[in-house]
Amino acid sequence: MEIQFKKAAAENVYDIAALAAKMWTSHTVEELAEGFAAAINNPDCAVFLMTDGDKTVGFAQCGLRHDYVEGTSRSPVGYLEGIFIEESYRKQGCAKQLLACCEQWAKEKSCTEFASDCELDNEISRQFHFGTGFREANRIICFVKKI
Repeated sequence: MEIQFKKAAAENVYDIAALAAKMWTSHTVEELAEGFAAAINNPDCAVFLMTDGDKTVGFAQCGLRHDYVEGTSRSPVGYLEGIFIEESYRKQGCAKQLLACCEQWAKEKSCTEFASDCELDNEISRQFHFGTGFREANRIICFVKKI
């Protein structure tokens, strides 16, 4: 294995989107590629890649949140927007290394806090967050209705 971690560039957009589509199944690769292209070109966002040779096998997307973030006391806050590792690379510390890239980026943007979220029933994500030093700040249920 030739594992490397690096900041994503425009030429990586479709590789990232193909991975993200495995996690965010309600979106197409094309929709996700458009979003990642915007993120890569936004100074308040960053996307980091995990590669094995010339194959992209993981990514993490982070950004700065200037609005209120549950459980934080400062602004901006670094925020983990998404993280995904191909199944055969899991349980090897790779996600922790991608998260470390995001946290370092946030520190360079003058953040002193880093946050994230997951769905209430996403036990894998919950365990990842606890295992990487996050603490639970709150649980909420969101509501919506058509009017």
